[in-house]
Amino acid sequence: MRAPRLNRALVLEEAVRLADGAGGHTLDWVALGTLWAEVKPGAGRERAGEFVTLATVPYRITVRAAAQGSPRRPRPEQRLRDGDRVFRIAAVSEADATGHYLTCFAHEEVVA
Repeated sequence: MRAPRLNRALVLEEAVRLADGAGGHTLDWVALGTLWAEVKPGAGRERAGEFVTLATVPYRITVRAAAQGSPRRPRPEQRLRDGDRVFRIAAVSEADATGHYLTCFAHEEVVA
């Protein structure tokens, strides 16, 4: 395996629930840190809804590995942000046998 080109800085974010003062909660995203990554897109698809069209593109995002339990290790249900672009993480696995890199299987959704 060739070493990935970690040439994009992405912000790892995690969802937190905040009380809304009326007995419920709101969802907010908190930045956990910046990870350098290689981002590779897959084949996109488009789905028409009743009022909007949703385009989904899968991505393989490679980052440096971090130990299990480390806040720098991405997990499913977190997301990676590149400015206004958001990549929701669906799964994470080791990218190589040596465990130096992780692959995040993510989706970018765009409402058209």
